[in-house]
Amino acid sequence: MGGGAAGSGTSPPSGPAQSSKDPIIVVQNINLSFKLEKNAMPALIDVSLSAYRNEFVALTGPSGCGKSTLLRIIAGLIKPTSGNVRFLGDPVVGPRTDITMVFQNFVLLPWKTSLDNVAFGLSFRKDLSDEKKKVIAKDALDHVGLGGFENVYPSELSGGMKQRVGIARALALQPQVLLMDEPFSSLDDLTAERLRKEIYSLLINPESPIQTVIMVSHNVEEIVELADRAVVLSPRPGKVVANMLIDLPRPRSRKAAEFQEWVDKLYSYLA
Repeated sequence: MGGGAAGSGTSPPSGPAQSSKDPIIVVQNINLSFKLEKNAMPALIDVSLSAYRNEFVALTGPSGCGKSTLLRIIAGLIKPTSGNVRFLGDPVVGPRTDITMVFQNFVLLPWKTSLDNVAFGLSFRKDLSDEKKKVIAKDALDHVGLGGFENVYPSELSGGMKQRVGIARALALQPQVLLMDEPFSSLDDLTAERLRKEIYSLLINPESPIQTVIMVSHNVEEIVELADRAVVLSPRPGKVVANMLIDLPRPRSRKAAEFQEWVDKLYSYLA
């Protein structure tokens, strides 16, 4: 990985985070405008970026700059006004089973238990028996520290626990690309720290199907701890103002002077 650079970010990074010259995700010249009465209000302008195998990419920027909207475009949930997203060269024109998103607002079914909420995400898998789906769901709940809460309903869970169910549901799908929208914002510090390590370990584990993680976050320290690359968007309408390759060895210590230098560098783009 190299030093910070501004630009579209379509060229591959160098270093250990980059194991293939071909990107997993390519976002190319994305523009998005919303209709506001008779006028069009631009939300994103000419946004381009790439994410590579074994790479953790963070999207950041001021509130309202279009970070979450961009993540939904990558997931195939929103169609851009122009531009395109490609997954391993194929156009993303709608939701895909190999790209999974963790939403900030949990999106749990209140009448289903934690186990059933996670297993529900596997309902399209006709090749799996109901029993196998529950085994996968239980394993995913164990991964996020909710072993023993399989039969608990969302109304009985704290906000942080609901978020962990949402993360478990995404992990159970075993996607190649994991998209996360502020996934740790409602968790206590210790739980968030443990889950950050768990998510990153899944990215670098050769036995894990997850090849790329793209995360939206406002937390600069979290970004420097996790990300191989930070893409910074401008205030609305969002456009890429920086594409930083975070050149820090792992494991990363928040107490290290180099860590704070990268925090300050990222803040300088956000100021």
